[in-house]
Amino acid sequence: MDPIQAYRHTLGAHQTRRHFLRTCSSGLGAAALTSLLGACGGARTPAKEVLHAASRVAPKARSVIFLHMEGGPSQLELFDYKPALARLDGQECPPSLIEGKRFAFIEGVPKMLGPHTTFRRHGRSGAYVSDVLPHFATIVDEVAFLKAVHTDQFNHAPAQLLFYTGHARTGRPSMGSWVTYGLGSDNDNLPGYVVLVSGRAEPSAGKSLWGSGFLPTVFQGVQCRSGDEPVLYMNDPPGVDRGTRRLALDAINTINQRHYEDVLDPEILTRIEQYELAFRMQIAAPEVLDVSAESEETRRLYGAESGVASFANNCLLARRLVENGVRFVQLFHDGWDSHGTTEYESINYGFVERCKEVDQAMTGLVIDLKRRGLLDDTLVVWGGEFGRTPMMENRGGVSNPFKGRDHHSEAFTMWLAGGGVKPGVTYGVTDEIGYYGIDERVHVHDLQATILHQLGLDHERLTYAFQGRDFRLTDVSGEVVRAILA
Repeated sequence: MDPIQAYRHTLGAHQTRRHFLRTCSSGLGAAALTSLLGACGGARTPAKEVLHAASRVAPKARSVIFLHMEGGPSQLELFDYKPALARLDGQECPPSLIEGKRFAFIEGVPKMLGPHTTFRRHGRSGAYVSDVLPHFATIVDEVAFLKAVHTDQFNHAPAQLLFYTGHARTGRPSMGSWVTYGLGSDNDNLPGYVVLVSGRAEPSAGKSLWGSGFLPTVFQGVQCRSGDEPVLYMNDPPGVDRGTRRLALDAINTINQRHYEDVLDPEILTRIEQYELAFRMQIAAPEVLDVSAESEETRRLYGAESGVASFANNCLLARRLVENGVRFVQLFHDGWDSHGTTEYESINYGFVERCKEVDQAMTGLVIDLKRRGLLDDTLVVWGGEFGRTPMMENRGGVSNPFKGRDHHSEAFTMWLAGGGVKPGVTYGVTDEIGYYGIDERVHVHDLQATILHQLGLDHERLTYAFQGRDFRLTDVSGEVVRAILA
């Protein structure tokens, strides 16, 4: 390069935004950097100002296990008993229920569809539970039902994103990321936020459901598998001992640290922390993630089998994770999209099989947490991204070959247990066919606010400055559902 070219290159480099931010020791560049670094904190020790701003209530829960039934389970076959709907089975849907409404697939005039399961009252609370959940029926006095939950979205990916990020489009931090940003982790050797997936496929909205969005990536969820090797490449390669791995990691971190000092990008600090966490996990994770270490009686309680990828194994793993200080554990089990287009996606076949896959495991989880003294400070949440319609789906105006229901955002059922929630209560009422919530309705943002509240976080104060404004999980709404809190 001749002298003139070198001069032009140097001049151009000095006119870049990167050079300005890197070299300014005061003013706008330093102010922006200070803000970023202060907000980033660390996964294990969140910034003091975050805790000061967000922790305004006494925590009732230390951790959360969220059991998500991906696809939207039918509340009308599980918890919301509607004998009036049974009497309307097969009749044409009244025009008032479909006029001006948007559905995912219903066209024309569908027929009403009565419940395809039998309901009975259970426990001291007298809660109605379907006969497809015989195990769960034994613990109804441990849970609080929300019968009139509603959402703004009626398609899977947007509804799932709203549920976990507070917004129907990608780019926002997930609920678990907000929690670990505000509280950090109780175990230096494990991630604060873990995700487990079972069934045929991952959720419709993909990994955005446990992404960190605009928060530092150190707060994103870590997905573990439920088979023989929950975390890939956890063991050192043949011929590489732990001391050699430590030397290699030190060399990598030295390079990263020099790179950070050169460009001052906080994501490089995240990279260093993730390498260190992975190194520490090599010691702690194999033991925690090994369900074969559990007694035979405990595995039977869940219906878990060592080395098998299943919802039951994931529930047992979830208990082991919160027992070892993991803050937020998110389980997804797919197959609940009961449209009636195939046997697998039908109310009278596939839906029943999904219930068998989760019934014993989710019941065993609540029982096991309680007997170990963990239920008091572990909040268990169960539900899907929306519910199902009281009318039959008629995709394209034609009846499906199997019984099925369309997506329904107006009213569906969820339940919570432990973590400072009142046991044996029901909150929310739907109309006589389960179409609308008519009293004590709960929006998705209300549920988010309640979960954060039980962890000791004020959803209105847990914010992060991004692109000129303060963002929060609940956007600009959300009220804590205090009626279900102990």
